[in-house]
Amino acid sequence: MIIIADSGGSKIDWRLVRRDGKISQAHSPGFNPYYQPIEDLHQSIRDNIVALADETVTKVFFYGAGVSSEKNQQVIREAFGTYFKEAVTFVGWDLLAAGRALCGTEPGIACIMGTGSNSCLYNGKDIVHVVANLGWILADEGSGSNIGRKFLFEYLRGKQPDSVAKKFRDQYPLTREEFLEKVYQGDRPSAFLASFTRFINENIKDEYCYQLVYRCFTEFYEEVVMRYEGYRDHKVHFTGSIAYHFSDILRRVGADKGITVRHIMEGPIAGLTLYHQNEV
Repeated sequence: MIIIADSGGSKIDWRLVRRDGKISQAHSPGFNPYYQPIEDLHQSIRDNIVALADETVTKVFFYGAGVSSEKNQQVIREAFGTYFKEAVTFVGWDLLAAGRALCGTEPGIACIMGTGSNSCLYNGKDIVHVVANLGWILADEGSGSNIGRKFLFEYLRGKQPDSVAKKFRDQYPLTREEFLEKVYQGDRPSAFLASFTRFINENIKDEYCYQLVYRCFTEFYEEVVMRYEGYRDHKVHFTGSIAYHFSDILRRVGADKGITVRHIMEGPIAGLTLYHQNEV
């Protein structure tokens, strides 16, 4: 049996693949070793995985954010070793998960587009180049936080059509000061800004909302995808909630830029399962 885990900010998606090909799945709270104690991962394994592991586990593939340092990788390997003593544990970052899930064994450009955004040039096995990710304040083009930030800016500056502004005000009856407090003093300002994309999606037939998303995706292609050498020769793939829910616009902007967009997945776990299934 092998275990595959994709750890995002809000949850971990788990897949357990048995020797006969049968697959079990589970979900648990997200884990990032930079922000959470390793006991949180131990609890997820104990509460969600141990009982499902009804065969000897030989390999574990754990992908997530915050795993770039050897120290963090080691504590994650030790956590799995506590419960699956015969298993060899591989720890890789979420961008590699996107590459393997989206591109498989073919080269391509793999992009994450959720609350934040990121990308890489993938050679069919490993990441070979990354356009620097600068976070939600400086960049995160095309992400939920980026779209939400532009939307809120135009709302507070009175640059939106009255019909959109009224709908938004009815749904979010906050003062300017309350909005700013949540952005500048809140616990998760990027998630707060990204939450506005639900409203935008509900009103995507409105020309203003459509064009806002179109502009943000255009910026992602121009500032990120088109910075990879030979980008026109590669298929471009996406994973993440924003890419998935606004996939029609994402494909339209790509086509307008002469870029081939292939796979768009809400999350990478299905692709990762396919990628690793022969390692049981």
